[in-house]
Amino acid sequence: MIGTGLLLLLGAGVVANVLLPKSKGFDGGWLLINFGWGLAVFAGVFAAWKSGAHINPAVTFGLLANGAEFYDGNQAVPVTFASTLIYLLGQMVGAFLGAVLAFLAYKPHFDEEADPALKLAVFSTGPAIRSYGWNLVTEIIGTFVLVYVVIQFGNTPHELGPLAVALLVVGIGASLGGPTGYAINPARDLGPRIAHAVLPIRGKGSSDWGYAWVPVVGPIIGGVLAGLMAAAVG
Repeated sequence: MIGTGLLLLLGAGVVANVLLPKSKGFDGGWLLINFGWGLAVFAGVFAAWKSGAHINPAVTFGLLANGAEFYDGNQAVPVTFASTLIYLLGQMVGAFLGAVLAFLAYKPHFDEEADPALKLAVFSTGPAIRSYGWNLVTEIIGTFVLVYVVIQFGNTPHELGPLAVALLVVGIGASLGGPTGYAINPARDLGPRIAHAVLPIRGKGSSDWGYAWVPVVGPIIGGVLAGLMAAAVG
């Protein structure tokens, strides 16, 4: 919960910094958002090391498909329905709370006049070209890359730790993030979208629930496929 909360506080925060009027980072560009999300992952993984740094349900599902054990930083955690549910609940609650904190940090800027779509973009993803099937494919591919490489990190001797995952997220955003805004994490999108729906955001408009299934289903499929592929190739 803490790790995913930090992920969303810093990730939603960089989007708010770039998109909301009168922010000092206004119009900072796509690469600033990419690096902001990468460093948000860096912070979240470090903060969540005691739980095995599960800050993404796609990773959790990928490990399930891979047949790997969960790991709490000190020892293996039995993979059961209960332990899986605890990870998923922690991720969702953390994502919601992180988004709420980002809203509070930028509250005066949310009070300014702005396109409702930009205010929603602080919380959740949306497609550049709305085509649900192709948007789903994009999320599957991006999440596959994330989870497959994360699993392979565990098989490869290196000392980069969370920095390796952070750089991977920057790379995915810079290369595959354009079509959908690269959720690649169901909790990262759904928890903040719920926050957007319930928070008293001035002029916020729709939470775009018609699209909300794509950044949930796509990353889960991508994570599972990555886990299966990693198990197949060893």
